[in-house]
Amino acid sequence: MNKIEHIGIAVNSLNKSVPLYELLLNTSCYKTEMVASEQVNTAFFKTGENKVELLEATDEDSVIARFLEKKGEGIHHIAFAVDDILAEMERLKANGFVLLNETPKKGADNKMVCFVHPKQTNGVLIELCQEIKWV
Repeated sequence: MNKIEHIGIAVNSLNKSVPLYELLLNTSCYKTEMVASEQVNTAFFKTGENKVELLEATDEDSVIARFLEKKGEGIHHIAFAVDDILAEMERLKANGFVLLNETPKKGADNKMVCFVHPKQTNGVLIELCQEIKWV
């Protein structure tokens, strides 16, 4: 794992939270994106080399909606950038970690992603992210 790629924060409303984070971080939201496969709308902020992703549920049965119902707004996951997501997934599985998806899937912000089960990471949902390279 190379670095923290972003911190994901679950929110009830992007309309309310984007202006709050723009003021808090003193920067504009640089990108919004709907990720239909995850049933979320996302908003991204960059401050220095760090990124923050806000996540809003688009369906009441989505993972984010269930998280918000159970825990309320707050940190949902920490994402780490990797050079080779398949190799990193194999390394983690070989060391006994349980992955929430067997193959990488398309995530937000031009990334292939995979999640590590939080029961094995002290309750923290870990996301692996690899930039999709276009030829």
